Amino acid sequence: MASTFSFDIVSDFDRQELVNAIDQTVREIQARYDLKDTKTVLELGEESIVVNTDSEFTLDAVHTLLQTKAAKRNLSLKIFDYGKIESASGNRVRQEIKLKQGISQEVAKQITKLIREEFKKVQGSIQGDAVRVSAKSKDDLQGVMQHLKQEDWPVALQFTNYR
Repeated sequence: MASTFSFDIVSDFDRQELVNAIDQTVREIQARYDLKDTKTVLELGEESIVVNTDSEFTLDAVHTLLQTKAAKRNLSLKIFDYGKIESASGNRVRQEIKLKQGISQEVAKQITKLIREEFKKVQGSIQGDAVRVSAKSKDDLQGVMQHLKQEDWPVALQFTNYR
C-alpha cells in the first residue's frame, strides 16, 4: 500500500466540448429570427474566440447563447475572459474572448497557503500551472477537495491524478 496519496489541481477544459458548444451557438444564431440576418461570425482560435457581429445588442445575445451552450456541456463560464469591444469595418463590432487555461502563480500561492493554514497534515506544492496536493490519508485529501470546491476561485478548478 502506498505511503502517501496525492492529486493535482488544474484549470483546464475539454476542447472538444467547447467546439461543440460553439457549433451549437452558430446553428442557433442561424436559426433565430432576431439573429439570422446579423451575419454573426464566431471563430475559434488556439487560445481565443473572436466574435464579429453587427451591434452590441446582438453581441450580448451571442454571449448569452454561448454561455448557455457551454454550461449545458459542463464547461465552466470562468474559462471565458471577455476582451474589450472594438469597432470593425462596416459599422460592425468585434470582440475577442480569451480562453483561460492553467492556474496562475498568484492563485496557486493562495491555494497552497489555504491548504497550509486549514489542513496541517496535507502538503501542497506548485508545479508549473498545477498544484500537487499530497497526504498520508485519503480522507484528508477529500477534505481539501470539499473545502476548495466551496471557495470561489477566479479560475475553474478540476482535480486529476487522484491516487
